[in-house]
Amino acid sequence: MIPLVHDFDGEVVLVFGGGAVGARKARRFAREARVVVVSPDFADADFGASEFVRAAPDPDDVGAWLDAAAPALVVAATDDDALNAAVASVARERGILVNRADRSGERESGSVVVPATVDDGPVTVAVTTSGTSPAVSRHLRRELESVVDGAGVVATVVGDLRGELKERGVDPERRREAIRAAAADRVVWSAAKGSGDADRVRKAAARTVEEVLDGGDE
Repeated sequence: MIPLVHDFDGEVVLVFGGGAVGARKARRFAREARVVVVSPDFADADFGASEFVRAAPDPDDVGAWLDAAAPALVVAATDDDALNAAVASVARERGILVNRADRSGERESGSVVVPATVDDGPVTVAVTTSGTSPAVSRHLRRELESVVDGAGVVATVVGDLRGELKERGVDPERRREAIRAAAADRVVWSAAKGSGDADRVRKAAARTVEEVLDGGDE
């Protein structure tokens, strides 16, 4: 499997299944997409900003549901193996991305695995075992939380500085050297950890950038 990042802004994600797994999937995608959850019953869980449709589709009904919702992604998360199989099969026939939540390990061609992620906007780090061990993915996600802490503000500041150096007409090779130094500077990361103080991070990063540029003039 090859990891990709997909923009679901303005898209529909259709979730079949109102249990705990369906809730987790719905909550995840509701951060960005319009999520519609179809189920005869809904767990007492957080579904995020999802829409609920109380219904009990049969495998033969799946095509009509997909036609009506026109989703970019379908999630099969019911406790009915036949229904989940129908959801996956019909979605693939229509060229729609599908995540079958009741399967782990070997996946059918075209399947989507939703990775465990650590977010510190605009930075996102994803971990996947291709569905073989969600427990390992969750463990690694927890381990990475401390590593990613502060990455968002560092990425934003360094990105801004890169644009400013480009506007100044700094030679591309020297610009890359200066930006790479700032992105790897322990002082910059120390300023970002915990507090996320953008001003402190910017001052530290700008100082590193200028030191690199000044050194190149010697």
